[in-house]
Amino acid sequence: MKVVVVFFMLFFCIQVLAITAEETGTSFTISFTKKQSAQALDGRMVLLLSTNNEKEPRFQITDGAETQLAFGVDVEKLKPGDKAHFDATVLGYPIRSLKDVPPDDYWVQGLLHIYETFHRADGHVVKLPMDRGEGQQWNEAPGNLYSTPQKITITPGKTDVFHVVLDQKIPPIAPPKDTKYIKHIKMKSDLLSAFWGRPMELGACVLLPEGFDKHPEARYPLMITHGHFPYTFGGFREEPPDPALEPDYSARFDMHGYNRIQQEYAYEFYKEWTGPDFPRFVIIEIQHANPYYDDSYAVNSENLGPYGDAITYELVPYIEKKFHCVGEPWSRFLYGGSTGGWEALAAQVFYPDEYNGCFAACPDPIDFRAYTVVNIYEDKNAYFLDSAFKRTPRPGSRNYLGEVNATLEEMNLRELVLGTKSRSGQQWDIWEAVYSPVGKDGYPKRIWNKLTGEIDHEVAKFWKENYDLGYILQRDWTFLGPKLRGKIRIYCGDMDNYYLNNAVYLVEEFLKNTKNPFYEGEVDYGDRAEHCWNGDHTRPNGLSRLRYHQMYVEKILKRIQESAPEGADLTSWRY
Repeated sequence: MKVVVVFFMLFFCIQVLAITAEETGTSFTISFTKKQSAQALDGRMVLLLSTNNEKEPRFQITDGAETQLAFGVDVEKLKPGDKAHFDATVLGYPIRSLKDVPPDDYWVQGLLHIYETFHRADGHVVKLPMDRGEGQQWNEAPGNLYSTPQKITITPGKTDVFHVVLDQKIPPIAPPKDTKYIKHIKMKSDLLSAFWGRPMELGACVLLPEGFDKHPEARYPLMITHGHFPYTFGGFREEPPDPALEPDYSARFDMHGYNRIQQEYAYEFYKEWTGPDFPRFVIIEIQHANPYYDDSYAVNSENLGPYGDAITYELVPYIEKKFHCVGEPWSRFLYGGSTGGWEALAAQVFYPDEYNGCFAACPDPIDFRAYTVVNIYEDKNAYFLDSAFKRTPRPGSRNYLGEVNATLEEMNLRELVLGTKSRSGQQWDIWEAVYSPVGKDGYPKRIWNKLTGEIDHEVAKFWKENYDLGYILQRDWTFLGPKLRGKIRIYCGDMDNYYLNNAVYLVEEFLKNTKNPFYEGEVDYGDRAEHCWNGDHTRPNGLSRLRYHQMYVEKILKRIQESAPEGADLTSWRY
């Protein structure tokens, strides 16, 4: 009899248990065993509930209507066997409290996003999730603990406590393999290591030109692609599309077989790149994931450290020397879309003498009078229109018809559930981490209250003076204008999903009226084009976004011919 009792006790320790409790309302506990970690852990414990098992609940938390449920609590020094508790007081998304979760069958999963302690050079001690090669994805980060999804039933009128045990650990990610054309490099950054109080690396995925190994005398211009974390160089495929690939469907672009289309375009780029008439450049995609996000926004920041200097003065020269680049400002060009669009423009503005042109497609808000749909200087609340008698939610995301699928409040609530203190690793939190001053607790000061949307206008003033690109261009045009003449090009769809075109209109209004000198650049819009439009009027957005690397080559060549100094090497790389 004792053997049977012990067996069932061990069995239920690794299963999801439903235990009748005295307290009112459904609740959960989550723990882990010594097998997963013998050490006490810090981090964000996330409880996930889903009504379908098409994929694990951890992969079903989104801003859109299809999202499932998440609830989060911070844990510090949680030991094996200790329990993190989830009851009606714990904040959830999109349903805020467990007491309001409707009775139904659910697949439940727990996940611990593990934090590391950093002793920064500014004297602050902070706990943050270090990137582990996945590009700051809380649901895929190696080392994070999670549970096997289990089915439960929340029954009307019944009070249950469900216990979840984290029985899995996300494995390490294998490093990408080099090919003839694609190389992967990493280097220790002295600047970033000093700031974070631990070794910190920068990396890049490098695309080498055809004939690189046969022309050691050549010195190449450098095209720098900014954007989200790349595992390897994207959009380049050295073999034809896989004939066995099962076609998928892209709801965003309403295209069947979009996965095959992506392979076709990547293979076409390979054929263009290796063809006889394509200019011989070196292209890099930068890896600068950090404890707050999958990239740094390529500027110096109180919370992230001197990423702008580290990229410009450490990483770029290192790559130029290693891969036979010209190594002069006239030969360096910046481009990217979305986050990468903002970074391309910001790097050009903050380092005007180091780069010879930027191509900023669908950039994140470049003027904070249109921080998507919020004017952070004049509006009182980010989530609702200022009004005495009604509460009109501000939209956060739309399609090309203007149909809204998420509000700003909903998008920010999801982030708050995934991480407090700007630690969600998501979009609004990284803007806050990059642009805000450091708070007394060592974490970024909030631009607005994450629960209520009330804007802190003192923080907004700091953003304006340091990171509002539209304002900085106007404030400093006497100094910047001569350095940026002919270097600024901005492209955006006029139905951008995140309303990013609003800020572009404001910056364009200034640029087209510049004098002494005139900016001599370009601002262009795609009619009814959504996010990621890059200036291509000849293809639908779903296809043009697959040609970022080819889009700006002719314009770069023209810029080089117009601006290269006398005696510059314009021939060794034109074989």
